[in-house]
Amino acid sequence: MAQFSRPDNDLVDGAWLNQAGSNVNMYQSIDESSADDADYVKSETAPSSSAMAVNLSNVEDPLSSTGHIIRYRYQKSASGGAQINLTVQLRQGYTTEGAQGTLIHSEVHSNIPNGWTAGTFTLSSGEADAITDYNDIQFRFVATQV
Repeated sequence: MAQFSRPDNDLVDGAWLNQAGSNVNMYQSIDESSADDADYVKSETAPSSSAMAVNLSNVEDPLSSTGHIIRYRYQKSASGGAQINLTVQLRQGYTTEGAQGTLIHSEVHSNIPNGWTAGTFTLSSGEADAITDYNDIQFRFVATQV
């Protein structure tokens, strides 16, 4: 049976904001089941290793090492013109930038494009097996201007 985990709580906002310019309940801007480009989160202009993290909703251990697919969307503002790199991480046990828990997988997107782009990765069996608590999984995003 397929399970879907979505952001359900802000952990670290850093200098990130949602589309309305707020840093309150930002997870609500990225928790939809179908992509909605009208709501989003964004880093500050000229980010320098700027991090934002959200907790993911609880799911049951699938008792399988395969089929762990992570999906998200990203873009940069065309108006700035600067090169922005984005790192997307799946972590377990993250609570703060000082206590980042266990890195399960990291995906780096160099020179992200101006238009919305679908990001996806599939966990290896080793990465899936490294998850010991499916109720303690987080997304961490890091934006850096190059």
